[in-house]
Amino acid sequence: MVLGKIKNSVNTEPNVAIFVDGPNVVRKEFDLDLDELREKTGEFGNIKVGKVFLNQYASDKLIEAIISQGFEADLGLGGEKAKESDVDVYMAVNAMEAVFNEDIDTIVLVTRDTDFLPVIQKAKEHGKDTVVIGMDPGFSTALKNAADEVVTLE
Repeated sequence: MVLGKIKNSVNTEPNVAIFVDGPNVVRKEFDLDLDELREKTGEFGNIKVGKVFLNQYASDKLIEAIISQGFEADLGLGGEKAKESDVDVYMAVNAMEAVFNEDIDTIVLVTRDTDFLPVIQKAKEHGKDTVVIGMDPGFSTALKNAADEVVTLE
């Protein structure tokens, strides 16, 4: 009885969780290309979690575009659209869950917001590699200095 072919090699690439601060970076002025973002993030390992956090102003068309690019559109608790001020909280909580997930090796935050500095610090304390992807103007210097790797998008 043959049970199937046994895989000879073990995937040694790190597992990545990416969290996108939608209201901060998914804006007309930045023209964020989610395909390019996924490709760039893939350079750090296998993307296991990919979430874009959105607020109450996110259109159905934007949500559909995010999903079609292979990301999860996170609208807040219970699927209701989060208030703008709640988005950072939802994103930080999700990122912290990934910090404590032993299957995740690298935490990628796509933001310009210094509010996520504690997430980066806690991730590093727990042995996770950290990457911050952002753009100017307003890309936090503190965030850049705290992360293991920084990618500035044009």
